[in-house]
Amino acid sequence: MLRRKFLASLGAIGASFAALPAFALNESSASNLITRLVTDINKVIASGKSERSMYGDFERIFQRYSDTSYIAAYAMGVDARRASSAQKRAFSDAFQGYIAKKYGSRFREFIGGRLEVTGVKKVKKWYEVSCVAYLRGQSPFEVTFHVSNRSGKDLFFNMFIEGVNLLLTERTEIGAIIDRNGGDIDKMIADLRAMT
Repeated sequence: MLRRKFLASLGAIGASFAALPAFALNESSASNLITRLVTDINKVIASGKSERSMYGDFERIFQRYSDTSYIAAYAMGVDARRASSAQKRAFSDAFQGYIAKKYGSRFREFIGGRLEVTGVKKVKKWYEVSCVAYLRGQSPFEVTFHVSNRSGKDLFFNMFIEGVNLLLTERTEIGAIIDRNGGDIDKMIADLRAMT
Protein backbone atom coordinates (compact mmCIF):
# COMPACT_ATOMS: atom_id res chain seq x y z
CA MET A 1 0.00 0.00 0.00
CA LEU A 2 2.79 2.41 0.93
CA ARG A 3 4.65 1.52 -2.26
CA ARG A 4 1.53 2.24 -4.34
CA LYS A 5 1.06 5.65 -2.63
CA PHE A 6 4.75 6.47 -3.18
CA LEU A 7 4.52 5.59 -6.89
CA ALA A 8 1.28 7.58 -7.23
CA SER A 9 2.92 10.63 -5.65
CA LEU A 10 5.90 10.29 -8.01
CA GLY A 11 3.47 10.13 -10.92
CA ALA A 12 1.72 13.28 -9.71
CA ILE A 13 5.05 15.11 -9.43
CA GLY A 14 6.01 13.97 -12.93
CA ALA A 15 2.66 15.14 -14.31
CA SER A 16 3.06 18.55 -12.69
CA PHE A 17 6.52 18.95 -14.31
CA ALA A 18 5.12 17.85 -17.68
CA ALA A 19 2.40 20.50 -17.36
CA LEU A 20 4.98 23.27 -16.96
CA PRO A 21 5.48 25.25 -20.17
CA ALA A 22 8.72 24.55 -22.04
CA PHE A 23 11.09 27.47 -22.31
CA ALA A 24 9.92 29.23 -25.45
CA LEU A 25 12.28 30.62 -28.02
CA ASN A 26 12.40 34.40 -27.80
CA GLU A 27 14.52 37.30 -29.06
CA SER A 28 16.99 36.94 -26.21
CA SER A 29 17.54 33.17 -26.57
CA ALA A 30 17.81 33.42 -30.39
CA SER A 31 20.34 36.24 -30.06
CA ASN A 32 22.28 34.36 -27.35
CA LEU A 33 22.52 31.24 -29.55
CA ILE A 34 23.98 33.21 -32.46
CA THR A 35 26.26 35.22 -30.15
CA ARG A 36 27.71 31.91 -28.87
CA LEU A 37 27.97 30.61 -32.45
CA VAL A 38 29.72 33.80 -33.63
CA THR A 39 32.07 33.68 -30.61
CA ASP A 40 33.04 30.08 -31.47
CA ILE A 41 33.52 30.94 -35.17
CA ASN A 42 35.68 33.94 -34.24
CA LYS A 43 37.82 31.72 -31.96
CA VAL A 44 38.45 29.27 -34.80
CA ILE A 45 39.25 32.12 -37.21
CA ALA A 46 41.76 33.60 -34.75
CA SER A 47 43.29 30.23 -33.73
CA GLY A 48 45.98 30.09 -36.42
CA LYS A 49 45.20 26.38 -36.90
CA SER A 50 45.73 24.52 -40.16
CA GLU A 51 42.93 24.51 -42.72
CA ARG A 52 42.15 20.84 -42.01
CA SER A 53 41.92 21.44 -38.25
CA MET A 54 39.64 24.42 -38.85
CA TYR A 55 37.24 22.26 -40.89
CA GLY A 56 36.99 19.80 -37.98
CA ASP A 57 36.22 22.71 -35.65
CA PHE A 58 33.61 24.09 -38.04
CA GLU A 59 31.96 20.66 -38.29
CA ARG A 60 31.68 20.53 -34.49
CA ILE A 61 30.23 24.07 -34.53
CA PHE A 62 27.62 23.04 -37.11
CA GLN A 63 26.75 19.97 -35.01
CA ARG A 64 26.31 22.10 -31.91
CA TYR A 65 24.40 25.10 -33.27
CA SER A 66 22.55 24.03 -36.42
CA ASP A 67 19.54 21.83 -37.07
CA THR A 68 21.58 19.64 -39.42
CA SER A 69 18.85 16.98 -39.75
CA TYR A 70 16.37 19.60 -41.00
CA ILE A 71 18.93 21.21 -43.32
CA ALA A 72 19.91 17.80 -44.73
CA ALA A 73 16.26 16.76 -45.26
CA TYR A 74 15.52 20.06 -47.01
CA ALA A 75 18.62 19.73 -49.19
CA MET A 76 17.64 16.21 -50.28
CA GLY A 77 14.20 17.49 -51.30
CA VAL A 78 11.80 15.16 -53.11
CA ASP A 79 14.52 12.52 -53.53
CA ALA A 80 14.14 11.79 -49.79
CA ARG A 81 10.79 10.11 -50.58
CA ARG A 82 12.52 7.26 -52.41
CA ALA A 83 15.52 7.01 -50.07
CA SER A 84 15.68 4.24 -47.48
CA SER A 85 16.16 5.05 -43.79
CA ALA A 86 19.78 3.86 -44.05
CA GLN A 87 20.37 6.14 -47.06
CA LYS A 88 18.86 9.11 -45.22
CA ARG A 89 21.17 8.51 -42.23
CA ALA A 90 24.21 8.07 -44.50
CA PHE A 91 23.28 11.23 -46.41
CA SER A 92 22.83 13.23 -43.21
CA ASP A 93 26.29 12.14 -41.97
CA ALA A 94 27.99 12.87 -45.31
CA PHE A 95 26.12 16.15 -45.69
CA GLN A 96 27.28 17.37 -42.28
CA GLY A 97 30.95 16.98 -43.25
CA TYR A 98 30.35 18.47 -46.70
CA ILE A 99 28.52 21.54 -45.38
CA ALA A 100 31.08 22.13 -42.62
CA LYS A 101 33.88 22.17 -45.19
CA LYS A 102 31.97 24.29 -47.66
CA TYR A 103 30.86 26.98 -45.21
CA GLY A 104 34.00 26.57 -43.12
CA SER A 105 35.98 27.66 -46.18
CA ARG A 106 33.79 30.78 -46.35
CA PHE A 107 34.43 31.50 -42.68
CA ARG A 108 38.17 31.00 -43.22
CA GLU A 109 37.97 34.12 -45.41
CA PHE A 110 37.18 35.97 -42.19
CA ILE A 111 40.71 35.45 -40.79
CA GLY A 112 41.82 38.80 -39.45
CA GLY A 113 38.18 39.95 -39.37
CA ARG A 114 35.19 39.28 -37.17
CA LEU A 115 31.43 38.72 -37.04
CA GLU A 116 29.16 40.84 -34.84
CA VAL A 117 25.48 40.29 -33.94
CA THR A 118 23.58 43.48 -34.80
CA GLY A 119 19.89 42.68 -34.39
CA VAL A 120 17.12 40.14 -33.98
CA LYS A 121 13.46 40.05 -35.05
CA LYS A 122 10.61 37.55 -35.01
CA VAL A 123 9.50 36.14 -38.37
CA LYS A 124 6.51 33.76 -38.24
CA LYS A 125 7.58 30.96 -35.84
CA TRP A 126 11.29 31.65 -35.91
CA TYR A 127 13.74 34.49 -35.32
CA GLU A 128 16.05 36.19 -37.77
CA VAL A 129 19.38 37.17 -36.24
CA SER A 130 21.43 39.67 -38.25
CA CYS A 131 25.21 39.90 -38.10
CA VAL A 132 27.78 42.02 -39.87
CA ALA A 133 31.02 40.50 -41.14
CA TYR A 134 34.05 42.76 -41.04
CA LEU A 135 36.86 41.48 -43.27
CA ARG A 136 40.24 43.04 -43.89
CA GLY A 137 40.29 45.13 -47.05
CA GLN A 138 36.56 44.60 -47.79
CA SER A 139 33.35 46.45 -47.13
CA PRO A 140 31.28 44.97 -44.26
CA PHE A 141 28.49 42.63 -45.36
CA GLU A 142 25.53 40.92 -43.74
CA VAL A 143 25.30 37.34 -42.50
CA THR A 144 21.82 36.32 -41.32
CA PHE A 145 20.71 33.25 -39.36
CA HIS A 146 17.19 31.83 -38.95
CA VAL A 147 16.70 30.27 -35.51
CA SER A 148 13.90 27.99 -34.32
CA ASN A 149 13.30 25.40 -31.60
CA ARG A 150 11.24 22.99 -33.73
CA SER A 151 13.70 20.20 -32.83
CA GLY A 152 13.23 20.84 -29.09
CA LYS A 153 16.45 22.89 -28.93
CA ASP A 154 17.29 26.41 -30.07
CA LEU A 155 19.20 25.87 -33.33
CA PHE A 156 19.74 27.76 -36.57
CA PHE A 157 18.15 26.13 -39.62
CA ASN A 158 19.12 28.55 -42.37
CA MET A 159 21.86 31.04 -43.06
CA PHE A 160 22.34 33.80 -45.60
CA ILE A 161 25.81 35.06 -46.53
CA GLU A 162 25.59 38.23 -48.61
CA GLY A 163 21.99 37.30 -49.41
CA VAL A 164 22.81 33.75 -50.58
CA ASN A 165 20.32 31.31 -49.00
CA LEU A 166 21.94 28.14 -47.58
CA LEU A 167 18.78 25.98 -47.83
CA LEU A 168 17.98 26.85 -51.44
CA THR A 169 21.62 26.71 -52.51
CA GLU A 170 22.12 23.26 -51.01
CA ARG A 171 18.88 21.87 -52.45
CA THR A 172 20.06 22.98 -55.90
CA GLU A 173 23.59 21.58 -55.31
CA ILE A 174 22.41 18.20 -54.00
CA GLY A 175 19.85 17.92 -56.82
CA ALA A 176 22.63 18.55 -59.36
CA ILE A 177 24.85 15.86 -57.77
CA ILE A 178 21.95 13.37 -57.85
CA ASP A 179 21.26 14.23 -61.52
CA ARG A 180 24.96 13.87 -62.38
CA ASN A 181 24.81 10.36 -60.89
CA GLY A 182 21.74 9.35 -62.87
CA GLY A 183 19.47 9.56 -59.81
CA ASP A 184 21.59 7.13 -57.79
CA ILE A 185 21.40 8.23 -54.14
CA ASP A 186 24.28 6.00 -53.00
CA LYS A 187 26.60 7.51 -55.63
CA MET A 188 25.53 11.01 -54.59
CA ILE A 189 26.41 10.16 -50.96
CA ALA A 190 29.80 8.79 -52.09
CA ASP A 191 30.43 12.03 -54.02
CA LEU A 192 29.61 14.09 -50.91
CA ARG A 193 32.01 12.02 -48.82
CA ALA A 194 34.73 12.54 -51.42
CA MET A 195 34.27 16.32 -51.09
CA THR A 196 35.06 16.34 -47.35
